[in-house]
Amino acid sequence: MLINKAYKFRLYPTKEQEIFIAKTIGCSRFVFNRFLGQWNDTYQETGKGLTYNACSAELTQLKKEFVWLKEVDSIALQSSLKNLADSYTRFFKKQNKAPRFKSKKNQVQSYTTKETNSNIAIVDNKIKLPKLGLVRLAKSREVEGRILNATVRRNPSGKFFVSIVVKTDVQPLKKTDSSIGIDLGIMDFAFFSDGHKMDNHTFTAKMEKKLKREQRKLSRRALQAKNKGIHLLDAKNYQKQKRKVARLHERVRNQRDDFLHKLSTDIIKNHDVICIEDLNTKGMLRNHKLAKSISDVSWSAFVSKLEYKAKWYGKTIVKISRWFPSSQICSECGHQDGKKSLEIRDWTCSICHKHHDRDINASQNILAEGVRTFDLA
Repeated sequence: MLINKAYKFRLYPTKEQEIFIAKTIGCSRFVFNRFLGQWNDTYQETGKGLTYNACSAELTQLKKEFVWLKEVDSIALQSSLKNLADSYTRFFKKQNKAPRFKSKKNQVQSYTTKETNSNIAIVDNKIKLPKLGLVRLAKSREVEGRILNATVRRNPSGKFFVSIVVKTDVQPLKKTDSSIGIDLGIMDFAFFSDGHKMDNHTFTAKMEKKLKREQRKLSRRALQAKNKGIHLLDAKNYQKQKRKVARLHERVRNQRDDFLHKLSTDIIKNHDVICIEDLNTKGMLRNHKLAKSISDVSWSAFVSKLEYKAKWYGKTIVKISRWFPSSQICSECGHQDGKKSLEIRDWTCSICHKHHDRDINASQNILAEGVRTFDLA
């Protein structure tokens, strides 16, 4: 099956290349904001927006007015316009909110360029990018497939990354004739119907003490700059501390992503049918007592990784209704005594006298319901 797959590598540009990347990001942002303003004015006057082709033709004239736009990659500017047009298309279809102006204060700054005539290529431990030349990268694995585009990104930590999207052929994994039910939790990340649990590593909580200390330093330096009448963008100590805090957040994010990728890949490799609950994560985040813990475990990110990997490798994800009483039913005999509060973590069935761990029992019920639903389909 042909799919679009992304590879992400860290870049190590020279000082000159860093300056050029900053210029390209700035020009892409300028083009986006310029045409967004025109698009908004046209929409208010006529009730209709502009088109990508009309904006693209006007961009050619704009380069004559602002000659510095010619210094950067022209495809990056066109991609910025395309992103704007796509945002408005989704807005008119009521798929997202109206596009907003981009700010140079945004945490993540990036630009996208497309592959044409081999202008993007991996050469040993470097990547060739339009007008940027060869940039050293941390090549952790081989890039397989035809390169479609590349996005160069500068994180708040000051690190540079490139995401390369390729068209590649993925073959289904060998069938295992195995099914599993998964009940996601907070104290433990996941409970599996085969009886084992996966620990919740609480990456944010483990870093919380250090994060609080560094964020207090950041607040003090912001106050010091304000008292001296220095703008935060010009306050060197503030910016240095800001990057330090960003690096801590980035480390937490990387640890969590690594954990979720390894776990989801292991599940996909070893099981043909994966049964999970269709959780209302957005609704659960409204609970201010649990919101921080739910955000830290990243259920949505885990499920999305399972879904696209299952699609790639020929496996099946079965989602169980969120209203299915998985933790209330005895997985041995199917009897339901009555509603059990969250405080009850283990119980004994009054009919078959089977003693249950609440979450393991729930995962076994999720598996049974998922297999039944899958067989009916």
